Amino acid sequence: MGRKRKGRDISGWLVVDKPAGPTSTAVVNKVRWALDAKKAGHAGTLDPEATGVLAVALGEATKTVPYITDALKAYEFTVRLGIATNTDDAEGEVLETSDLRPDDDEIKAALAQFIGDIEQVPPQFSAVKIDGERAYKRARDGEEMELAARPLYVESLLLVDRPDADHVTLEMVCGKGGYVRSIARDLGRALGCFGHVRELRRIWSGPFDAADGLTLDQIDALARTPELDAHVLPLEQGLADLPEVKATAEGATRLRNGNPGMVIGHDVEYGDECWASFDGQAVAVGRFKAGELHPSRVFN
Repeated sequence: MGRKRKGRDISGWLVVDKPAGPTSTAVVNKVRWALDAKKAGHAGTLDPEATGVLAVALGEATKTVPYITDALKAYEFTVRLGIATNTDDAEGEVLETSDLRPDDDEIKAALAQFIGDIEQVPPQFSAVKIDGERAYKRARDGEEMELAARPLYVESLLLVDRPDADHVTLEMVCGKGGYVRSIARDLGRALGCFGHVRELRRIWSGPFDAADGLTLDQIDALARTPELDAHVLPLEQGLADLPEVKATAEGATRLRNGNPGMVIGHDVEYGDECWASFDGQAVAVGRFKAGELHPSRVFN
């Protein structure tokens, strides 16, 4: 038998306003310790120097992580014009420079090509796997790689500030798998002046907002107390983008055992993915078919 994992069976979401510095994994470990949680994970990595919302899933809520990962997210970021780096952010080595500085109208015109369904090449220093190895590990060894472009949906990309000639602040709403550093790099190339990310903040992710997040100092101060427990949001928050159906008592029992169960839904069609509740609590996620939910994930 494997060793039993220590900690409490606590389920839900804790929203963290991550500071610059720690990795996303370090933040998850801090939350797991502070709540004495048996199981925890996050919905969408932030680079160490990035700040903003990092939604940490606890217990059964980890089963809803894919729905937050797939949800739209918003970022505010500042691009430093005139300099390209090997990491596409301020941490890297300077590769090329330019004295050209486009005006606001030129920048706004260039942004149009990054809206909608686009193809994006990840940064050399990224977690993309190549033959089973992370790209950033190869990049650290000085290897230059041909990374394949990946699809990305960008709902909006707006110029929100121009602090000075060298910097432009943008706000982007996009789907999963996007690299803000690639947007900065490619925008700089499109403008003919180069560019990299100077500052990056994720302001919301699906239903979670950075303004509602706890800082790491607050988490430290409230660690192992009922006051911190009170900040844990229900796991159902992670299902906000899916339609809800109501399970009957018998249907809930069948669903909890992993079998199709009878549900009542008014705004769902055959084959739709949705989640079933009973007495206000999530029972399962699955596909709606002829009055039943066929479960793919069951909550204990």
